Amino acid sequence: MRLRWIFNPCIVLILLSLIILTGATNLFAQSATKHFLSIDDISKLQNVEDPHCSPDGQWIAYTVTINDVEADKRRSSVWMVSWDGKQDLRISYGNGSDSSPRFSPDGKYIAFLSDRSDAKQSQIWVLDRRGGEAHALTKVKQDIDSFEWSPDSKQLVLVMSDEEQSDKPKPIVIDRYKFKQDIEGYVTVASRKHLYLFDVENQKLEALTTDKNFDDKNPVWSPDSKRIAYITNHAQDPDQTFTDDIFVIDAQSGATPQKVATVFTPNDQHLLWSPDGRLLAYLVGTGAQDFSYAQDKLAIVPVAGGSPRVLTEKFDGMVSDPQFTADSKFLTFLVAEDRVQYPARISVNGGNVERIVKEGVVIIDQARCGNQFAVLSSSDTSPAEVYAMEGATLRKLTAHNDAVLSQVQLGTVENTSFSSKDGTQVHGLMIKPPNYESGKKYPMILWIHGGPNGQDDHSLLADLYPLQLERQLFAANGYVVLAINYRGSSGRGFAYSRAIFADWGHKEVDDLLAGVDDAIKKGIADPQRLGIGGWSYGGILTDYTIASDTRFKAAASGAGSANQISMYGSDQYILQYNNEIGTPWKSLDTWMKVSYPFFHADRIKTPTLFLGGQKDFNVPIIGGEQMYESLRTLGIPTQLVIYPEQFHIFTRPSFIRERQQRWLDWFAKYLK
Repeated sequence: MRLRWIFNPCIVLILLSLIILTGATNLFAQSATKHFLSIDDISKLQNVEDPHCSPDGQWIAYTVTINDVEADKRRSSVWMVSWDGKQDLRISYGNGSDSSPRFSPDGKYIAFLSDRSDAKQSQIWVLDRRGGEAHALTKVKQDIDSFEWSPDSKQLVLVMSDEEQSDKPKPIVIDRYKFKQDIEGYVTVASRKHLYLFDVENQKLEALTTDKNFDDKNPVWSPDSKRIAYITNHAQDPDQTFTDDIFVIDAQSGATPQKVATVFTPNDQHLLWSPDGRLLAYLVGTGAQDFSYAQDKLAIVPVAGGSPRVLTEKFDGMVSDPQFTADSKFLTFLVAEDRVQYPARISVNGGNVERIVKEGVVIIDQARCGNQFAVLSSSDTSPAEVYAMEGATLRKLTAHNDAVLSQVQLGTVENTSFSSKDGTQVHGLMIKPPNYESGKKYPMILWIHGGPNGQDDHSLLADLYPLQLERQLFAANGYVVLAINYRGSSGRGFAYSRAIFADWGHKEVDDLLAGVDDAIKKGIADPQRLGIGGWSYGGILTDYTIASDTRFKAAASGAGSANQISMYGSDQYILQYNNEIGTPWKSLDTWMKVSYPFFHADRIKTPTLFLGGQKDFNVPIIGGEQMYESLRTLGIPTQLVIYPEQFHIFTRPSFIRERQQRWLDWFAKYLK
């Protein structure tokens, strides 16, 4: 019997409703579905930096840097977020890059550095908070390096060189022992930096420090605006020491500076004047003999005279970015610990270091906002954003990357630890693909951090070298990624960091290979599909490792070197070489020992990609060129990529993207 179709309007309405509901559900499911991280996602992320607070503590100015794809440049702008988090405003819109925002102490203005309006040099621009457009405050012919307001808001102290910029190239006459610096290029006596005073009302510029034999930097004002403390180095030949001299000078042209203290640190100094005017705070390294492995400690010295005191003498941790509390009774600072970085404090009278935030976070920067602090904080799932630190609690104020990352499923980041060859406990991170399946063996990339005195931590920075994002990019493409804090890294105490002194490429390699063995033993890594790579010291360790072990099927050595003898005089580390390794004519055996990847290149069997910047003075491209030629001579698959006009850290967005894609292609060719 044939069934007849009987029209029923109720049934039709029900069916239509079901169809619409199903379609809406599918659309919702599609919009809620996350994708794995891509190079496009990375290029959309914004880098939040440099927080500074208004005098009343109610606003935080900071910078946001984006990739301008059309112009193929990185551009920065100034933003301002309220302490309650209800307002987050972009306040600069120039056609260049704006940086270093500073509130005037009277609260009326925000000044910042800018290269807008096609300026050849950065100038100070100022924005009236009561209304109006930003305008150029300075019109100097030199490039301004930094500046600070006087507490009475009447003057600025500027740091800049005496040498005027010129379009016409001139012969470079080398007259300094340390004559190379990445980004700056060749440095001469004429390029030394000094302090200048700028009167805001009459726009008069006067030199404050004038001795052309020394660099002057890091100026800080006394609370009464009458004096300035600053860092210099008045050794007989400043280029041959890592010492810093702290001087104080009256804030008027022609004044004579007075030395307060001489300290040692190979790192960037941080000088502070206490709000009550009594103390100067600064960083001091563990000892001149330790050089780049020196672990900074926090010290104070009375301005009126007296002996310096190291407050964190007994604390075995690397400290940075100190700030006085408003009452001058405590100093807060950041501590790099095992895979995290947290804020801590100590009394100016000494005592124990008190950890402020207990949770495992990575605090990048901090700024005092009245009696509170604003910080930059990052995690495994979020690049740095501005947070209010209220006691031990962090409250998020900005969300520049939430929209992009809300659509991305990241790989999981797990702590890992294992024993090295000699029994040393080594820690690191393992990043697994977003769709990781337990029990399945994966191709694995050993991705090595630089430094060596840095560390792999629980952050996701969107800066010029996005190491953590690249680990996630590999994970998104189906790789397990192993990041190891080998001996030489920070976060595990001074002895752990100094363990590789004058002995590069041995303990680190043992630690790296032990980590690979551990991942294989756990059934996570496929021993037949192992890759290795890194940038800077990560590239150097890549060369060391592939010359020590042939198990890796692909390698990517970025900004690395293997023939360390050839770096002597060609990079910016002459002082470290002389004091750690010795001169080549006196310590040839040691130089040969640390150069073994080049002199034993015939041990290398791994197809290797070498990359570097054409203008890199940190680790010059000759390091990659020599290894490329060696492997070509030996018939090992290799490729050399040189990026025009790029320094150690790339600045051109298209080159950063190209490098990331090239890494993916190279590893896919040999590991998949």
